[in-house]
Amino acid sequence: MSKGIFITATGTNVGKTFVTGLMVKKLREAGHNAGYYKVALSGAEVTEHGLIPGDADSVNRVAAIGETMENLVTYVYKNPFSPHLAAIIEGNPVEMDIVKAAYKKAATNYDYLTVEGSGGIVCPIRYDDTKIMLEDIIKELGLSTLIIADAGLGTINATVLTVEYMRQKNIPIKGIIFNRYHEGSVMEEDNKMMVEIMTGLSVIAFVKENDTELKIDTDKLVALYE
Repeated sequence: MSKGIFITATGTNVGKTFVTGLMVKKLREAGHNAGYYKVALSGAEVTEHGLIPGDADSVNRVAAIGETMENLVTYVYKNPFSPHLAAIIEGNPVEMDIVKAAYKKAATNYDYLTVEGSGGIVCPIRYDDTKIMLEDIIKELGLSTLIIADAGLGTINATVLTVEYMRQKNIPIKGIIFNRYHEGSVMEEDNKMMVEIMTGLSVIAFVKENDTELKIDTDKLVALYE
């Protein structure tokens, strides 16, 4: 039976797609049948061949999954807005039943499925007559989460607030990964210490800019999936 984990972040442009790609790549290179899925993507590239969902395309290439875009992401919007606003402008709002069916299909094809969220954890996915927040999707899919945070200035506030919000919503958290990490930085080492003290969670890996490999034991990575 497929195991999964949901990747969220402390905000937009923290680098969760980059880290997600390295996660899936590491699993696949270790011989695991690992895949990727994203519910909604905004800000897709407009080409003569249609919309290109950049996040999904990036993970597909980095991890050498070889999957079709249709199977990687269900809702694609061209406007670089929150999915709820992009859907109001463009139409095609997210339907929970369609999301669950797409996730189930992906889960039948892969033993380990990494699901990437949109923006930070407080992200409206649909907000019209029907209201769907990102946390609703996590709960419907029954997934635990991993938080991607920027290693630099401001991450104590952003990470602690993210963790506290998720705990208030009863969302299980497996740990934190620091992205854009600079080895030897006194501030970033202190950020790690303070985040761990204030949240009770572990920073399980550090990712530097332009890393091509996630530096974490493969068995430890596999254990995150449930």
